[in-house]
Order: sequence, then C-alpha cells, then structure tokens
Amino acid sequence: MDESPILSVKNLAVSYKTRKGEVDAVRDVTFDIQRGENLGLVGESGCGKSTAAYSLVNFLGPNGHITRGEVLFKGESLRGRSESDLRKLRGADISMVYQEPMSALNPSMRIQDQLAESLITHRGVGKKNAYAESLEALKKVYMPDAEGVMTRYPHQLSGGQQQRVVIAMAMLNNPSLLIMDEPTTALDVTVEAAVLDLIAELQRKYNTAALYISHNLGVVARVSDKVAVMYAGEIVELASTREIFHNPMHPYTMGLMRCLPDVDAPKGTRTLYPIPGRVPSPANLPHGCIFAPRCEQVRGECTVDHPSLIEMEPGHQVRCLRRPQDWQEVRRLWSISAETSLNLATGPEREKPAPETVLNLEAAKVYYPVPFETIGGLFGLEKRRFVRAADEVSFSVQRGRTLGIVGESGCGKSTVAKAIVGLEPLHQGKIDFLNVDISHPLHKRGIESIRELQMVFQDPNGVLNPSYTIGEQIAFSLRRFHTVPPHQVRAEVERLLHAVKLDESYYNRLPRQLSGGEKQRVGIARAISTNPAMIVCDEPVSALDVSVQAAVLNLLLEIQNTQNTTMILISHDLSSVRFFSDEVAVMYLGRIVEIGPCEAIYAPPNHPYTTALLAAVPRPDPEAPASTVRLGGRVPSAVNPPSGCRFHTRCPFKIGAICEQEEPACLDLGHGHRIYCHLTPDKLIH
Repeated sequence: MDESPILSVKNLAVSYKTRKGEVDAVRDVTFDIQRGENLGLVGESGCGKSTAAYSLVNFLGPNGHITRGEVLFKGESLRGRSESDLRKLRGADISMVYQEPMSALNPSMRIQDQLAESLITHRGVGKKNAYAESLEALKKVYMPDAEGVMTRYPHQLSGGQQQRVVIAMAMLNNPSLLIMDEPTTALDVTVEAAVLDLIAELQRKYNTAALYISHNLGVVARVSDKVAVMYAGEIVELASTREIFHNPMHPYTMGLMRCLPDVDAPKGTRTLYPIPGRVPSPANLPHGCIFAPRCEQVRGECTVDHPSLIEMEPGHQVRCLRRPQDWQEVRRLWSISAETSLNLATGPEREKPAPETVLNLEAAKVYYPVPFETIGGLFGLEKRRFVRAADEVSFSVQRGRTLGIVGESGCGKSTVAKAIVGLEPLHQGKIDFLNVDISHPLHKRGIESIRELQMVFQDPNGVLNPSYTIGEQIAFSLRRFHTVPPHQVRAEVERLLHAVKLDESYYNRLPRQLSGGEKQRVGIARAISTNPAMIVCDEPVSALDVSVQAAVLNLLLEIQNTQNTTMILISHDLSSVRFFSDEVAVMYLGRIVEIGPCEAIYAPPNHPYTTALLAAVPRPDPEAPASTVRLGGRVPSAVNPPSGCRFHTRCPFKIGAICEQEEPACLDLGHGHRIYCHLTPDKLIH
C-alpha cells in the first residue's frame, strides 16, 4: 500500500499585490495529509487559513500568487500548472466545500443540472446516467426527498440542504482530497452534527483525505486526526488531535483553549480568558515572534528572534523559542489557570434580594401574514394564512438574572426578542415590563420603557451608521434619553468606552475602522448608556472568533454583576448559554417545549428535542463519547404546523397516535422545570 502523502505542502509562502506593495499573507507553511486522514486547520480570522487552502488549487484571485515553497499532490507539483490542468483537477481529484453554499451554487440552475454538470465535464458521463448518479449522490448524503430536491432551485432549499448538495457535488467524482472551508459555521447545531457525521462516513467509505478549516475547536476535535494551529500566516503548532487538546504547547493554542465555554460547566463555575490584542496585519508584523505582543509567556528574546517550527516531542511541532526543558513550567502555569477557571464559585456569595419580576410574557403570539389562498376555484373564498413565528409563548424573568432562549433557526427565538423590544407587533397576548403593559409596538411605548429596555443585535454593522463616529453615535443615545447633562456627554461617552474595554481614542473613529469584536462592544456600550433594567442580546457572539466571543461574554457578565441588569440571551450555541444563563427556554416551531433552571435543562430528564440539541453540541475533547441521538428531516412550515405535538414529525421517541393528535400537557418537575411532552417523567431520557 502506498504510504506517501496524498498532499505535501513544504515551506509555502503566499503574497498579495496591493497598492502599498506585496504583502505576505502566508509564510513557511509545511504539512502532509495521508490518504483517509483529516487535518484540521484552526486559528482566528485573518490568520491565513483560507489563503493557505485556496493556494493549493490557485484560487487566490488575480493579485495573489505563491512566492515560495512547493505543493505536491500525489507526488506531482501543482505549482506552475496551467489553468486548464488545474481545472481538470478541481471538482474531480480535488474538491472544495465552501462556508457559504450559495457561493458554489448557481441560483439560475436546478440542482439536478448543477450536479450532472460535474459528471459530464470531468468524466464525460451521458446526461441520463449523470442524472441517475446525481440522484444517488443526494441519497448518499441522506437528503430528504432527494427526487424532489433534484428539480428545485437553490433558493428553495434550507441552509442544511444546500450544504448537503455542495457535499454531494464535491464527492460525485470520488476525489482524493476534500478541502472544506468552515462548512458548518452557518448551520444549526443539529444540522451541523448531521453534516459532520456525513463527512466522517464518506471519508471512511472512500478513504478520502481532507483539509478541514474552522475556528470551532469543538468541531475540529470531532472530525480531525491531526491539527495545525495557524497564527498570522504561520503554523505555530502541529500535532495529533489528542496532543493538541490534552497537551497544547504553544501559548497561542493554550489561549484558544481557555476562551472556550464548557457546556458541562454551570454559570459561575468557569471564567473565560480572552487573548489580549488582535491578530496583526500581514503588512505590519511585529519583530521576532509574531505572537509576542499577545503572549503571557513572552521573554526578552521573543521580540528579537523569530522562532522556527521544531519538534518538541515526537510528532509534536511547535514554533516557539522555548525549548523542551522550559515547557514543564509553562504547562504548570497553564494548568493552574485552567483549574482556577473551574473553581470560581468558592468565594462568599453576595446576599440576594427578594426576587422581583422584571418581564412577564403571557401567551404571546407573533404572526406574519402571507398572501391570500383561494378556496373553491377562481371565484371562491379567500383564506388569510399566517406564519406562526411565536405561538402562545409564556415566561418571566427576574431582576439580575439571565434567561437563555435556544433552538434551531426558524423556531421563533429572534421573533420573541423583537416582540419584547417592540420591533414586531403582537398578534395576541400580553407583555408586562416593570409592571407596565408594553404589548403595543415601539412607537406607542413611553420613553421611560424604551430607556429601560435595550437590545444588542447579532450584526453590529446593521445598527452602526457608517457616516458617524463612534462617539457621536453613543452620544446621541445619551442626549435622546437625557441620561446626563449636555456638558457631561463627552465624559460619559469616554466612561462607557472604558467600560467595554475600549479607550477614548475610539471616540473619533468610524465603524469601518473597527474590527467585528470592537463594533459589538460599541453596540453594548450604546445599550448600557441608558443604564437599562433589561438588555436583550440576539446572537451577540455568533459571528465572532473564540477569543472575541470570550471577551464579549465576560463583558456582558461583568455588566450584569455590577449593575444587576436583567438579560435575555438568544443563541444557538448551547455552551455560551450554559456559561451565561440562570434559566433556559427551549423553543421549537414557535413554542416553548422545555423551560427551567439552567442546571435542570442541561441534565436529564429532558424533552426529546432538548436531548437532541445537547447531543449535537461539539465538545473540544477528541475523547468525548459521541452521542447517537440525531434529528431527521427539517423543521416543518410555521404556516401549517403539525397537529398534536409539533415535534412529532422528527421525534426519535414518538410513542404513537397521541403525539400526532393531542397537544402535550405540561409536566411540572419542580423548581420551575417544565416539559411539554406526552412521555411520562419516568420515560423521559435519563
């Protein structure tokens, strides 16, 4: 059996031509991938992961090119190959799966034509046989209603279905190498789990080598055999997955590990340690070790000498000036900090005031009208239909506490959040906030209610005006609500900037001059500028790197602890919700299926849907036992939800006709823990 690597990259360097000259985006990258092996490539945004991957098949654009090094595929160099030669390889022997499936799918072509095109182009298969093989490929990726999907256009598919089409397309010609660039980042945790299972199964079946790019260390731990950690264009650590997660050596890798919330650690028992600073620009790299400005273990020579990637232990390469004899002390310090982060609840507890309900929802409904449906032919009656985005949602939140709301896309989480802050009108129901009825839309609410109820949005770009400076935008909120006298506005803006770990230099900057994490901090500063009683956070960290996520979560927790602010956290990341929340509500298709204290939600017994969500969470531990609980199918239409229990069409523990015909009653398990399911408490997952 041929034991030579399917892909061998040696001393790779990639540059881009810019108006300021050539910029080295990737430098001295070396790794091998064997047949059937999966190499995970991790690091923060801007570290060069995608550039390194795209350079393998010359997807760098007109201003990018390989300046040094060698790329060997099956022992033959890919450098200097003509575009026609590379085109024959792409989609045939080397395939790619992109982060955004719509960037790889033609919106004007049916799925069957796009799949068949790959077979016809690369293998000369006849049209009839190409359609047959394409259908079989969709079935191999467990596509529901594969025949129906073949005739649809990309926009008629869900995100998970689109990604399955791209994977099927990538695997059509049984490639030797599969390059995946963040293929599950935009997917729900349940769809992500199914896609990862699929990738692993296809790799085993076809012995395909894979390069898996991700910033999600939990996903990498689950799918990879080896891991390469990149920072600012260089590989700083390369080892087996087990070694990387259980024996990290480079300070950057250790820093990434300490940024991760743990789905098994309750609120208050763990802290997160974000890496200070940010990834340097490729055009302005520091002298010596490029990680030195952010490194807790920095020494004098680190700012002078540039380290090489050397083997510290057999099979474990590290780019650091420290030598094996130094690592005992480094590991000891890392172990102490990791252990400290798990024992934060040992201090004296502050006295808690009597519970005060800040927000109370009663049977809240948010419906969106859809076009009329004609009944009885051309001149028949017209029936009004609605998307039941939120359907009889009830809960309350007490002062100083956080309610986490979780569920898949389309379950109604964000709709509930928008209804609370007045951005969506209620169809029915009632919302009480600080003993005031705020069931009406935002423009009908009193100024005091608006001041006391603020929101942090998922995308800060959508709420920051690109034409105004950061200081002006925060100042506007202060003036609008008369938070401070006019002559104190500037000083208050600077205080708020410091409160979110920014300084006064940001006052005169425009949004385009800030990173994503900095923009999100500005959004938080504006939200807390009115000293509100409640902040609603809608996916505030989903688009951020792990280090920035840790910083933002720590900031929100600090604000809550110092100001006793009540919060609602909307998220699909169950690890972040566990870190931050006191109570959790699990939503499915517009309704709450389980609600209660965080500790109860994350421990059995659970609603079957909650069980599936928890089973799908990727844990940053390659030795964590894999759960076999997976959801099939897709979320039904909210226009015509299933009768009975809305989850019965996907429930792996369905017990019979009662699930299809009757809505489940509430199972009260005590201490505020309620489950809506036909299973009796002794039959629930334990």
